Amino acid sequence: MPMADEVPHPYSIEVSPLAKPEGHFQWAIRRSGKLIERSDRPHRSAEKAHESAMEAVERALKPNAASGRR
Repeated sequence: MPMADEVPHPYSIEVSPLAKPEGHFQWAIRRSGKLIERSDRPHRSAEKAHESAMEAVERALKPNAASGRR
């Protein structure tokens, strides 16, 4: 699936279909291969899941991102 937005190195995004609810997708973000965050809700399309994951990567790239998250 071609993605318009480039994921910054060393991050990667994995979008995968869910068994339930059928037809929905989830995402996972990895940094250097290590899982750092996973979606907490189903998305209606792979594109929507990818958009949500990109927003999460952008949050992770902001200064002080780690200190604000628990």
